[in-house]
Amino acid sequence: MKKVTTAFILGAGLGTRLRPLTASMPKPLLPIHGRPLITHIFDQLIQIGIERILVNTHHHAYRYAEAFPDSTYHNVPLIFRHEPILLETGGGIKNIEDLADPDSPLLIYNGDILSTLPLLPLIHEHQQSRREATLALRTQGEPRNVQLGLDGALLDFRYTFKNNSGTACLFTGIYLINPPFFQRLQPAQKETVIETFLRMIAEGSPPGGITLDQGSWSDIGSVEEYEKLKA
Repeated sequence: MKKVTTAFILGAGLGTRLRPLTASMPKPLLPIHGRPLITHIFDQLIQIGIERILVNTHHHAYRYAEAFPDSTYHNVPLIFRHEPILLETGGGIKNIEDLADPDSPLLIYNGDILSTLPLLPLIHEHQQSRREATLALRTQGEPRNVQLGLDGALLDFRYTFKNNSGTACLFTGIYLINPPFFQRLQPAQKETVIETFLRMIAEGSPPGGITLDQGSWSDIGSVEEYEKLKA
């Protein structure tokens, strides 16, 4: 399987939980340690060999052009795809299908995460398992609402199937998909990617997962959490 060279950052959210900080700013552009949060993600992706970075935009999208006027970061191309109507995670992924490499896995990363997780083991697991999707999980933190089986396959998500026979894990919002995964998504449809994962579990072709408890991981989901992390 070809190496992973393209990543997609979900940057189109409204940042509702962080208002008023996001009243005029997309959440991924809020400053963390003196620079935009999303640049910490860029650095992590470039370090593992990512050569192109896609970002979807919606809320105050012009701010991305202000932050990255030449659409590059450390000589890596940044490709922005605007969503006039917010499509949620599943619709957002489908909306960039034409920008993704049709022959290689795509690394997807929620744009409101500050993390130092080791991503190369995730890529290795995905390539070895040959599943359509592989999720980065942790056995620490909350909510641990993903059940991971001994064979590396997801058994449940958000207690939908009442299956607690695996290891309870937290979904980090970082995952890999293979090109056929796009066919599971509907164009211009407001649907979360988790709904697609649930359908895959129900039909017997579940996504895979790998636990990555090394490094740090924070979901910047509240003003209080942001204030703790930003300095």
